[in-house]
Amino acid sequence: MAEEPLVPFLWRAVSCRCPRCGKGKLFADSLKFTERCSHCSLAIAKHDNGDGPAVFLIFILGFLLVPLALTFARYVEWPLWAYALLWGPVILGATLGMLRPAKALTLALQYRHRREVFDES
Repeated sequence: MAEEPLVPFLWRAVSCRCPRCGKGKLFADSLKFTERCSHCSLAIAKHDNGDGPAVFLIFILGFLLVPLALTFARYVEWPLWAYALLWGPVILGATLGMLRPAKALTLALQYRHRREVFDES
């Protein structure tokens, strides 16, 4: 079986759609996977990816936002509480905003590289 092109596959993942058909929704709640795809009946909840997406986000956002915050602090002299008021919501918003697509992407990559495990269920 030939693998499908990477770009449409990644687009389906980031838009939180089923990795097999691209039509069914992945999430029942804010961060809880559906049991099965409503379109192709792929078992999704059985293959939950745990804390992996959160760990990836910690590394990626830490790599991106810490230098940004340090550069900002170099040019703007605010009291410490003002930095906390600014960067706390920025970091929290970026993390929560990217958690669903990160979960969907890791599930889609699991599906792409271990398809036989998904098709058994």
